[in-house]
Amino acid sequence: MRPSATAAGAVWDIARRKSVMARQVPWEAGSLWQKLKAQSAHGLAVGALQSIETDITYVEDRGVRFRVYVLANLSRKEKARKQQGKTAPKNPFLPYEDDLYVCDVSSTHLCLLNKFNVVDHHFLIVTREYEPQENWLTLTDFEALAKCLREVDGLAFFNGGEVAGASQPHKHMQVVPRTSSRQEKAIDFPMEAQLITAASGHGSQLPFPSAISSLKNTPEAKALESAGYLQKTYHQLLSSVGIESDSGYRYGQTAAYNFLCTRQWMMIVPRIREKHEQISVNSLGFAGTLLVKDREQLAQLQSFGPMQLLQFVSGSPAHR
Repeated sequence: MRPSATAAGAVWDIARRKSVMARQVPWEAGSLWQKLKAQSAHGLAVGALQSIETDITYVEDRGVRFRVYVLANLSRKEKARKQQGKTAPKNPFLPYEDDLYVCDVSSTHLCLLNKFNVVDHHFLIVTREYEPQENWLTLTDFEALAKCLREVDGLAFFNGGEVAGASQPHKHMQVVPRTSSRQEKAIDFPMEAQLITAASGHGSQLPFPSAISSLKNTPEAKALESAGYLQKTYHQLLSSVGIESDSGYRYGQTAAYNFLCTRQWMMIVPRIREKHEQISVNSLGFAGTLLVKDREQLAQLQSFGPMQLLQFVSGSPAHR
């Protein structure tokens, strides 16, 4: 029997109060990167952080050297999903695991480590109170995002709905840092050169439906001021790909999409499918990074090419 709205609300309230009682680390400007490294070390030591074992290979397609992560075996994340399917759905962010908690970002958002990470220090910006992943990004979301991107240079992204690759119903943005402390080297995003060219307005358009814009350099701007600029750009890009809202981008989204953002550019990609030939795609695919479950899926990807995969899931005219 489906629980009533009142009962569900009571469950969320109990979870919220448990989270409030957990350890609290206030935001401190200039400290996020060190906190991420320290909490990653702690999470690995106690087993809370369960990095996914992968092999890395590259598939070249239309001038892009796509980075493809191949699962070395059935990942912990896949096992957790199968186990979760046998029990009642659980929100991993409410209450969150204290061993994955990094710090408060604001009165509305927390910073947590991604439990099943492929890249070091991949972190999440999670709403403190429950909010659906299908809701539009708000000013407070962009305030939290602006604060984090000023601290840690990386690629932020948001999977707008299950069709766009979202795996959890609680609203959360994600950030993959450009630097891995384990290897102490820069992490590149294989499609970024093409994205920067497209954002500048020079050269050919991207080979999949999208809207992209350069971001003005505002390193000294206050987070809230930057947030307003980011939100305005976000709305403009959504409109550019035909994703509109009669409510002024409040409440629930009207279509699935991927949102990608760095300090230099922002992009929106509409989505009509979550996968093709059982290969799932989230926001990172449109930056040139993909994940396949095994060598058989890798062979499939090589046969039709990563760019065709992106075109298929984003609804390019020839793949509708």
